[in-house]
Amino acid sequence: MRIIPVLDLKGGEVVRAQRGKRDRYRPIVTPLSQSSDVIAVAEGLRRLYPFPTFYIADLDAIEGGTPNTDALARLQAMAEPPELWVDAGIADEKTLSAALAERRLYPVLGSESQQDDALFRRFRDHPGLILSLDFFDDGFRGPLSFLDEPQLWPQKVIVMTLAKVGSASGPDFARLAEIKAKAGSRSVIAAGGVRNGADIRALSSLGIAAALVATSLHDGTLTPRHFASLGA
Repeated sequence: MRIIPVLDLKGGEVVRAQRGKRDRYRPIVTPLSQSSDVIAVAEGLRRLYPFPTFYIADLDAIEGGTPNTDALARLQAMAEPPELWVDAGIADEKTLSAALAERRLYPVLGSESQQDDALFRRFRDHPGLILSLDFFDDGFRGPLSFLDEPQLWPQKVIVMTLAKVGSASGPDFARLAEIKAKAGSRSVIAAGGVRNGADIRALSSLGIAAALVATSLHDGTLTPRHFASLGA
């Protein structure tokens, strides 16, 4: 099972996510870095463990603002460039095609950003595409066909429970089990609420392939010992 650190970007900085309430997000304060600069935070995370992959939530782009392209370019220019899974609110064919053509970048098609399932159906078989099923306090956000037709899912499916993000309340085990049962051989990735090694072991026992994690890395409840035991 893999641990994939999350970098939430807003206004060019890494911010601390809290239960999907994006208007409340503030620049991150973490013992892993002296600032909220994206490279400083990424390097701080890599001092914990040499993570090969980062998940990026470009919150400005998701909300229809100016994408954090400079921050992404800086990450791609690191001495050991990470693989980037990027949710930038993509909702049109031209932008998705361009993202799929980028080296070491895997675009995340967030259900919350889609008005219909046309783009999803057009690109679902592309090996570089990742689907995010986005759940807020009021339930699933996106076209219902994303949930109702699992045969259309790509090989990687994120279960994003926004109300759990930054909450330290534990993963959404029931929903993850439900999605895993529908997913067949696809990789299911948990996002939201992961607290500690016990949560990671419980996710692994469900057959979850990876977990997107932020708070527990910065707060120190997940440690290098946990990563080493998982082969993260």
